[in-house]
Amino acid sequence: MRFATKAVHTGQKPDPATGATIPPVSFSTTYTQAAPGEHKGYEYSRTQNPTRENLEAVLAALEGGEACACFASGLAAETAILQTLSPGDGVVAGHDLYGGTVRLLERVYRRWGLEIAYAKSPSAADFEAAARSLARPRLVWVETPSNPLLDLTDIIAVSSVAKAAGARLVVDNTFATPYLQRPIALGADYVLHSTTKYLGGHSDVVGGAVVARTRELLEPVKFLQNAMGAVPGPLDCYLTHRGVKTLAVRMRQHCSNARAVAESLVGHPGLERLLYPGLEDHRSHALASEQMDDFGGMVTLTLRGGFDAADRFCRRLRVFAPAESLGGVESLCCHPVTMTHASIPKEIRESRGITDGLVRLSCGIEDAEDLIADVLAALGG
Repeated sequence: MRFATKAVHTGQKPDPATGATIPPVSFSTTYTQAAPGEHKGYEYSRTQNPTRENLEAVLAALEGGEACACFASGLAAETAILQTLSPGDGVVAGHDLYGGTVRLLERVYRRWGLEIAYAKSPSAADFEAAARSLARPRLVWVETPSNPLLDLTDIIAVSSVAKAAGARLVVDNTFATPYLQRPIALGADYVLHSTTKYLGGHSDVVGGAVVARTRELLEPVKFLQNAMGAVPGPLDCYLTHRGVKTLAVRMRQHCSNARAVAESLVGHPGLERLLYPGLEDHRSHALASEQMDDFGGMVTLTLRGGFDAADRFCRRLRVFAPAESLGGVESLCCHPVTMTHASIPKEIRESRGITDGLVRLSCGIEDAEDLIADVLAALGG
C-alpha cells in the first residue's frame, strides 16, 4: 500500500463484535481473565491497550519501522530513549534543537550523569568531531529540519558517523513527518515524534512516539513505557490516529502555503533573514531537495529591529495566532526567545542564531492568499 492508503487503513480493522468500521475506543483500565494468567493478550491498560496499539501500528507502518511505542508527550518519548542509557554514556546532539530537548539534556540528564556534546553545525564532520570528544558515545541525536533554524542534516552521512562511533542514531522527524522524510530508510535506528504537532494535526491532543528500526531495538523503550508509565490515554490515541488519516492531504497544503508565504517575503526590507529550505539560497536547499519529498510547512524570519519589531509583528497578526506549538490546521506564530527556547541561556541562544527578532511561522491549511496578506500587513508592507 502507498502512504495515504496506509495512513487511512493501518490499525483500523472493523470491530469483530459489531462490524463498526471505526474501532471503538477502549477505555477499560483492566481486563477480566478467565483464570489467573489466562487472558486475551490484555491485562492492564498501562501495559497494553487496543486503541494505543492501533496508533502504534500505523505510525510504525508510515515510518517504515518494525515497532512503535507511544507516550503522553514528545518529551516523555525523549525521556524513554535517554533512560535506556547509563551514567557516563555520551549523547552527540545537533547544534539547533527544540528548547525542551536542550533543557532535558542539560538540566536533567547531564546532572544524572550523561555526557553531552553538541555538533557545531549540521555537517557530518562536526557530528564526528563531537563524538570523538566523548569517552563513550551511545546516541547521536538529530533534528532535521531543525527547530527553529530549519537546517537539514544528512541522515545517511550521520548514520555512518553513529555506526563508526558505536552509537544509535535518533532522528526527530516532527517537522518533516513520514510523509516528507523517512529516516529509518536512510539509516536511523529510532525516529522520534511529538505527535502533538503534524501527526495529530489539530492542536487538541498532546503526545509522543518512538518508532524503531527493529523490534529488538524497541524492547528497552517498551520496557520503560510500562515501567515508567508515561502512556497516553485511549482518547488521546484515538484523536491522534484520527489526525494521522488526513496527514497526506494536510501536508500537501502545509507545504504549498509555506512555499507561497516564503516566496512572497523574498527581499522584504523588514527582514534580516528569511529561512525556508525550499528557497534556493537556504544553505540546506540541495540536501532538502534530495532527502525530503517537499520542504515542509515552517518558515522562520528574523526581523530588523530585534525584540520590538518581533513583538509588534506578533501583535499585528490576525490570521496567524501568536502561540507555542506547530503543525495544526491553523497557522501559528512562535517567538522562540519568549516561548519554546526561553529556557536556554541568552548567550547560548544568540550564539546559535536564535535572536530576539526571530519568529517561527507554522503555516496552516488556510487559503495562501490570506496568510500572505496577514504576514505582509504585520510587517507593515
